[in-house]
Amino acid sequence: MNTISIRWQFDYKYGLLIAVSLILLVSAFAGGLSELIIRWDKQEEYSHGYMIPFVSGYFIWLKKEEIRHIEFNPSWLGVLLVLMAAVLFLIGEVSGLFILIHYAFIAVLVGLAYAIMGWHALNIILIPLLFLAFSIPLPYFLEASLSANLQLWSSQMGVVFIRWCSIPVFLEGNIIDLGSYKLQVVEACSGLRYLFPLMSLGFICAYLYDTAFWQRALVFVSTLPIALLMNSFRIGVIGVLVEHWGISVAEGFLHDFEGWVIFLVCMAMLFAEMVMLLKISQDSRPLSAVFGIQVEVWSDTPHCIHQRTLSLPFIMAIAVLGVSVIMVQSIDTREEFMPDRLGFYQFPEDIEPWRGKQQRMEPSVVKKLGVSDYILADYVNAESETVNFYVAYYATQRKGLSPHSPKVCMPGGGWQITDIERTNLANGLPLNRVVIKKGGQQQLVYYWFQQRGRYIANEYMMKWYLFKDALLLNRTDGALVRVSTMIYPHEQASDADRRLQSFAAKALLQLNDYIPD
Repeated sequence: MNTISIRWQFDYKYGLLIAVSLILLVSAFAGGLSELIIRWDKQEEYSHGYMIPFVSGYFIWLKKEEIRHIEFNPSWLGVLLVLMAAVLFLIGEVSGLFILIHYAFIAVLVGLAYAIMGWHALNIILIPLLFLAFSIPLPYFLEASLSANLQLWSSQMGVVFIRWCSIPVFLEGNIIDLGSYKLQVVEACSGLRYLFPLMSLGFICAYLYDTAFWQRALVFVSTLPIALLMNSFRIGVIGVLVEHWGISVAEGFLHDFEGWVIFLVCMAMLFAEMVMLLKISQDSRPLSAVFGIQVEVWSDTPHCIHQRTLSLPFIMAIAVLGVSVIMVQSIDTREEFMPDRLGFYQFPEDIEPWRGKQQRMEPSVVKKLGVSDYILADYVNAESETVNFYVAYYATQRKGLSPHSPKVCMPGGGWQITDIERTNLANGLPLNRVVIKKGGQQQLVYYWFQQRGRYIANEYMMKWYLFKDALLLNRTDGALVRVSTMIYPHEQASDADRRLQSFAAKALLQLNDYIPD
């Protein structure tokens, strides 16, 4: 006797509602999705982002037959999730924090699916939906900090390999000195171009790897050390090749080709790890049976077609999306308040007893920093003591651009931080006091963030106030202020402190016209 199975399908009214929800979703998140594509296009470490929606969609498509045979139990928790995501989205729109918008987009997708399907059916496609998170770039300030630390680590490990090959080498920050050649480990060589795509691949492997949870977790987590170690190995190999065959092997096609080879090796190591885990667990199944795309096969038994009833939670979730579209349109028409200020080209060269001379940075550096205006000047007193004065001003930080922390930038220039503490100027304003060393030279650096009437030493508090003021004041302008001086051989650090304290107190009297309260 044949068993009759039930197969569920949407009618045209349900299909129409799904189409409306997708139109509203794209309309609301158009700005955030555009920024996402810009980051994918502009930064190679995120170029794999183009593939992730298609991979996610493919995994969901593979589950279509299973979903067709499950009765949906729409949940009002899906509406709650959409509502919470909409609030997060609107906060991201007002503050200009795109990462909030991007994660809100994924949360809305999950919430809509929850409102339509209920948990039992959602659980089937939840992992492919969450996989979309690997297409979201890090905020610029986190990416800059991570990249700088990885540059230093990769440089150090690369030099270990070069020395292991009996080649004398000297490392100064991110600069590998081979004597005849100097190699600079730039941001593109930090390893992020391997790390992010390999983590995405590792997540896919863990999802398809039909073994114990700890093994799947290990496969994913291992992508981090594999990417970092192989990137360091690549830097070391380039150093060895440059020593024997010249600088041409570190440039152009050969440089890019080496990068692709190393990534393929990373993939091979990941698959070798999966095979090894099978042997350790004494799993006799072939890898093709353990790791592969499994499609649920349904027999051609007679089935009965049922129409899915309209989901009231889904209709309510669409209403929430509609309100979000209206609100974001009103937000987008709101112009950010940018106060009047003087340009730094007018900053005085005479600040008694200091006489200054401004310098210009390379246009490529200015573009990389994203500054709206800046001053970089050396001020000299009657005793020929020099203070370097740098202020980077941002008229808006809504597009993800913000001051780079000197704690990130200084090690990249070869300077080693030997002491760092949070202290105050004589007038009580907070600052970061940093002593740095390179070779036989020492410098003392003061820096703080001066933003919308606040003087802030803590980078994370600066981000909090940026978020708060974007919401309440519709302002995101601000600046990084840095003053530094050499600690001369004949003096103590306290002498350099007195010099910076004196200069900073006088410079602050001038800054209010250039960094508005």
